[in-house]
Amino acid sequence: MPESKPLTVFVLSDSVGQTALQLAQAALAQFPDVEPDLIRFPFVHTQEKLMDVLSKAIPEETIVVHTLATKGLSEIAETYCQAKKIASFDMMSPMTKMITAKTNRIPTGEAGALHHLNDRYFDRISAMEFAVMYDDGKDPHGFLEADIVLLGVSRTSKTPLSLFLANRNIKVANLPIVPQAHIPDEIWRIDPKKIIGLMNTPEVLNNIRRERMIAYGLNPDTTYSDMDEIKAELAFAQELYDKIGCQVINVANRSIEETATIILERMGLDFAGSANDHVN
Repeated sequence: MPESKPLTVFVLSDSVGQTALQLAQAALAQFPDVEPDLIRFPFVHTQEKLMDVLSKAIPEETIVVHTLATKGLSEIAETYCQAKKIASFDMMSPMTKMITAKTNRIPTGEAGALHHLNDRYFDRISAMEFAVMYDDGKDPHGFLEADIVLLGVSRTSKTPLSLFLANRNIKVANLPIVPQAHIPDEIWRIDPKKIIGLMNTPEVLNNIRRERMIAYGLNPDTTYSDMDEIKAELAFAQELYDKIGCQVINVANRSIEETATIILERMGLDFAGSANDHVN
């Protein structure tokens, strides 16, 4: 295999640059042997700042990815990169040109237009606060107010999933499932369609729990990570899910994003629409 060449990726935006960053990371993930230098340049609002950033790019080693909505900046970036033979990718202009062609409307050229402090933004903050307040079954009343209720034994990603979904403006409460523990009455009063039971494989769960104990500097071989105990917990959880009649998702070897997408699809919720505030 030929030796990998140095690669630097400049991520430019006149807003926070999250979209360009995620695209660059997604593309780079396809090349696990490449170790790029990923450099983010947010809030590039002026031609002067843009030129200062671009002047640092090395033609043979740099890719420039940008989402520049401010009028004229994307054209300046592309012209400069072509003249200097720097590889570049304009994420914003092709789409806005298509929309203009279809609608006969001119884009505003406003940087970060979807980051305004609108109702959706405040709904997201409220959902985040809700997820924290009703994490780990702290207050059973939260189950009745939640859009989604997550159930699962320890280390099935209940809390990170709750926060990820909250960032999509969805109110989530979660409850840890422990064999023989009391299940709050509120759970039985909820529409089962709003409940998701999280599962995992014993082997994956055993590994996660052992790594968790090691990270805390504790003995990894305890009841918490014992395979028989884990199997008993999962059996109890599955029996509970069957009684409730809720949907079940196995999170083994799935990322938080993958599991969240499955949840939203099964719930009939709009994943893309609920994430509008993250664009640009």
